[in-house]
Amino acid sequence: MTRVAGYAAEVTVSDGQRFATLGGVAVHNRRLVLLWLRRQALRLANSHGLPLAPEPVQLPTADVRPVHFHGSDAPEKLRRWATHSAHQDHAIRALEAGFPALFTVLDPAVGLSLTLAGWRGRPGDR
Repeated sequence: MTRVAGYAAEVTVSDGQRFATLGGVAVHNRRLVLLWLRRQALRLANSHGLPLAPEPVQLPTADVRPVHFHGSDAPEKLRRWATHSAHQDHAIRALEAGFPALFTVLDPAVGLSLTLAGWRGRPGDR
């Protein structure tokens, strides 16, 4: 019997008319959701669409495709969300309460929005 993951996470991008997923994951607990989302936020903030060097610790989950931001606002907001404990505390409390953890940044130069989302359930349950 296949064990069903308890949580899912996804990173999506939209230009206001079109919507696409950059990648997602199904994991067994909310802490892994938050760990994956933090990793993706930092990867996206640090890469600006450029290939990243291999990371020393490999997670058993895939990373999202990179995005090229046209300004520094979105990468700085992603970095701030991933590294400040108040943002992480808010996200884990939302997951503990059964609500989704959502964080969206906007690249105003091109009207691109990027959303990090985590929730209890399977990937299609959102």
